[in-house]
Amino acid sequence: MPKKMRNRVKNTISRCVFQEKCVTLQHETHFQKDGMEQRYSSELFERAVDEFSKLPGVGRKSALRLVLHLLRMDVGAVDGFADAVRQLRHNVNYCKVCHNISDTEVCQICASPSRDTSTICVVENIRDVMAIEATSQYHGLYHVLGGVISPLDGIGPSDLHIQSLAERVGKGDVNEVILALSSTMEGDTTNFYISRKLSGFPNVRLTVLARGLSVNDELQYTDEVTLGRSIVNRVDFDARAAV
Repeated sequence: MPKKMRNRVKNTISRCVFQEKCVTLQHETHFQKDGMEQRYSSELFERAVDEFSKLPGVGRKSALRLVLHLLRMDVGAVDGFADAVRQLRHNVNYCKVCHNISDTEVCQICASPSRDTSTICVVENIRDVMAIEATSQYHGLYHVLGGVISPLDGIGPSDLHIQSLAERVGKGDVNEVILALSSTMEGDTTNFYISRKLSGFPNVRLTVLARGLSVNDELQYTDEVTLGRSIVNRVDFDARAAV
């Protein structure tokens, strides 16, 4: 590309960036209206920024960028976005069996005939279900507690879906319950409580996730508790798996 052409392109890009910055600064300008301080020149714009800034991890600057992007989008695309959010809040349910999110009364996992109904994996929240499903290594059912026991946060056993777990196990179809909770004080407390709750079912195997060194972890940077558990729960070396 000739030098003059390159300079012309650079100047055009610079002008576009400058104009966009001017628009942003214009919307950020404060002015007084009816004795109330308004952050932007449009009340609708102000409301949209306020609503987006309520989302976790989204500050006012990020909210401003999102709203400005929506203004540049096609009207049909924005309507589709708004409808998806509305449908999400009004029509997404919680499975009456495992408390996972679902579009129906019973989620696809609980309703699937290919799942192992004799195994239940107990998790803290829906994100944990997604994480385990991403491994493609587990083929049983789930039970979402909705949190862990945390007295400091005012969360007790009655605030979680522990009773419904005991009822599922009590039906006699479950052979194993996997406690897949975080290895924290709250997670271990919840594990202990559930173990006491299910102590009346001696034929049900109660297991927890293996705890130890992560792949590619260096020994010197591992905390003492994790390292100690790895030593106690050491396994036989498999040369085939190491290759």
